[in-house]
Amino acid sequence: MTQAHPLSLVTGASAGIGAAFARALAARGHDLVLTARRVDRLEALASELRDKHGRQVTVIAADLADPAAPRQLCDALQANGLQVDWLINNAGYGVPGTFDAVPWQKQADFIQVLMTAPTELIWLLLPGMRERGYGRIVNVASLAAHVPGSAGHTLYAASKAYLVKFSQSLALENQARGVNVCALCPGFTWSEFHDVTGTRQLMNKMPAFMWQTAEDVVDQGIAAIERGEIVYVTGRVNRFIKRLIKVLPDRVALWLSGRESRRYRDLKPSA
Repeated sequence: MTQAHPLSLVTGASAGIGAAFARALAARGHDLVLTARRVDRLEALASELRDKHGRQVTVIAADLADPAAPRQLCDALQANGLQVDWLINNAGYGVPGTFDAVPWQKQADFIQVLMTAPTELIWLLLPGMRERGYGRIVNVASLAAHVPGSAGHTLYAASKAYLVKFSQSLALENQARGVNVCALCPGFTWSEFHDVTGTRQLMNKMPAFMWQTAEDVVDQGIAAIERGEIVYVTGRVNRFIKRLIKVLPDRVALWLSGRESRRYRDLKPSA
């Protein structure tokens, strides 16, 4: 590393797990680049981290639904002489409703944000990490990647499963070059995620023991990437669910997924 402090780029840093990553990494001595669409929130977080930890924090507004955004973001980093040591691919959201009822542009934007953008950011930033012999890449996936797909939010589990498989291949390709890659797989996490998707009332029916705080998810995720874990599911309950699903017959696991979809998913057609 040629910089005085490691530099972390966090996408989707305006709230939830992204903001928690920013706070945790700043507390560990990292400088930061924060990106999301909501600039006011990013600036408030940046000011907090500068005041509390004395870190250099750069804010770059970006909408990763724009196919040009990953390249523009990396061009801005280069223009400012910033080399990314840690990449936290966290930006994401859910699209409630059944697949055919959601306009295609919403589906295309979702694929761009949750799959294409993180893949391109890695492609753009990985060569520098390999050249310097150090890098950490955290792809925020989900427990949903390890259980059968559910009705509603049709592309969500599929996108997270992609991040898991992609992370595994990347890790094997780069572990000898000092670059650790981890697919971090939280379960239900207290954040704005379900407020944004309009499913908060449904999700409030979930038992309390199923939920984790964003801070707990991030602490476990940072420890996992530093240990060299390639896929890490946070929380004992979530790890138990993953193990249980693996031993159940496929038809039973899929039936359970369908039952839970009816209880906790918004299956109404979307506008």
